[in-house]
Amino acid sequence: MSFREPIQQELTRFDESFPKAFSTKVPLMDLILRYAVKQKGKRLRPALVLLTAKAFSPDGVNERAYRGATLVELMHTATLVHDDVVDDAATRRGAFSISALWKNKIAVLVGDYMLSRVLLLAVEHEDHDLLKYVSRAVKEVSEGELLQIEKARRLDIDERVYDSIIQKKTASLMAACCAVGAAASGQNEEVIEQCRIFGESLGMAFQIQDDLLDYHHYGQSGKPTGIDVKEQKMTLPLIHALSQSKASDKRAMMRIVKNKKDDAASIAFLLDKVKSYGGIDYAQRRMREWQDASLEALNALPEGPSRKALAELVEYIGNRVR
Repeated sequence: MSFREPIQQELTRFDESFPKAFSTKVPLMDLILRYAVKQKGKRLRPALVLLTAKAFSPDGVNERAYRGATLVELMHTATLVHDDVVDDAATRRGAFSISALWKNKIAVLVGDYMLSRVLLLAVEHEDHDLLKYVSRAVKEVSEGELLQIEKARRLDIDERVYDSIIQKKTASLMAACCAVGAAASGQNEEVIEQCRIFGESLGMAFQIQDDLLDYHHYGQSGKPTGIDVKEQKMTLPLIHALSQSKASDKRAMMRIVKNKKDDAASIAFLLDKVKSYGGIDYAQRRMREWQDASLEALNALPEGPSRKALAELVEYIGNRVR
């Protein structure tokens, strides 16, 4: 069963209502926003909100849950628009990024507009509790991005720093989704916190698996993007391998990363060392630990199709191929 099956109806309604959340009479803004909506991804974050809410309201979610899903997706889309400016990315989800088509200045303004709609939508309906969870996620995502940039310059990312970065950049938003879903359905603080922990643990597993996928796709792309030396990107398999390697290997590996050497021989050497020092096996173990933590937190939700779907999502995270 697809993890989205219990909320197919709700997702259809969400897809129909989401574009109305940021309608505007400014022609250029309207054109760009309609373009942004067409580039929708897997809708994982609104699905998390709706599944969590429906776990407590099996007969159907309320309007606050739909607004919560909209708040989260709007905020997430805004951060992606800004990310593309920061990363100078030409594409997003297989299409041209907004910054590539309309340049950085307009992309920043569009992202700002989306964030303003998040604020207004919450304030207009007095969803202050939902806004609190979403705003915390925005703060953490920004902190995570800056921490990653700071540490990448020095190349001193250890496992503790790595955990902090992915908790802020990826897990905080999934945590907010689940907290919003629980809060929208009227749950108490203790239950909301357990749902938040579920989302956070799921997000940690999600990001580690994302790191691992890059290594598994080595043969398809020519090099594992998880050790993208041009960006000096430090992922968990590489970090663990560096911590276990002998001094000569560590120097050679760090020299490749520091000098941004992405020729085939350098990347093959780096990949071989990551494997031989157990980096991939270790990351897989860590990912499974976060999966177990998320399943434990899931016990706070009532048994039923939605909880079962969330458990299947945990399994899907560990087995996904992209």
